[in-house]
Amino acid sequence: MARHYEVMIILDPRLDERTVAPTLDNFLKVVRDSGGEVENVDVWGRRRLAYEIAKHSEGIYAVLELFCEPEAVKELDRQLSLQESVLRTKVLRRDEKFIAAVRAKAKA
Repeated sequence: MARHYEVMIILDPRLDERTVAPTLDNFLKVVRDSGGEVENVDVWGRRRLAYEIAKHSEGIYAVLELFCEPEAVKELDRQLSLQESVLRTKVLRRDEKFIAAVRAKAKA
């Protein structure tokens, strides 16, 4: 059963910001190949971290909104964890009631 997910990724700040979108697109290929949808990709850019991660005080933040099977998200998270340019990831399953309320409010 496909579900909605939100994935936050913190990338190495040494990456050129022009290469962030193509890098994310390579990861999102896993979701698309499994029949899932990428609803939104929001790159926040370079931000200061609350605490150092791997001796970095800054990171490039990106938030992905996905609709896919749990296996696809598991594989995406696995591939992200293997990539050296990814400092940290967080995967959240979004609440269906919340999504319905947001869509209803957007239509009104």
